[in-house]
Amino acid sequence: MKISGLIQFILGFILGCVLLIGGTSSIAYLMLTRMSANPPKPVFSEEQPKKPTTPESKDNKPVATNSETKPETKPSKEKTAEKPPEKPEEEEKLEPGAYKAKVTWSTGLSLRAEPNPEAERIGGVAYNQNIIILEESPDKQWQKIRFPNSQQTGWIKAGNIEKVTDNN
Repeated sequence: MKISGLIQFILGFILGCVLLIGGTSSIAYLMLTRMSANPPKPVFSEEQPKKPTTPESKDNKPVATNSETKPETKPSKEKTAEKPPEKPEEEEKLEPGAYKAKVTWSTGLSLRAEPNPEAERIGGVAYNQNIIILEESPDKQWQKIRFPNSQQTGWIKAGNIEKVTDNN
């Protein structure tokens, strides 16, 4: 009977090891597959749709009411098609040493107030968005940017942009 007790112990030990290793490896596989999925794209506050403005908020002038006035009619599609096309955007002059670029980082970049990862986040720059590089930090790790036709500036991490050449 001593042999059967020894066999039971060995089989129990082997079965326990198999269950422990199998359970651990399946939990590890589950955790690794969840971590390998890409996170959702961040939504920056600048990308949120703005609230529509009402005509009352644009003009605070009182509107005269007259019983003889005609009700307003919306312009037809034909009238809006007769408008002359808008002028193309004027070419913006760049500061000396500045150049145009676009963002190549697929999830966009954080715009910081200072060239430091702990600096206040003041906005974001979307993937493939055009920007103007103004300067680089002394350690070449950060780049100061400005948005075209805007005066908003900030710092982004260097190496996530591609220089754009104008072929006009």
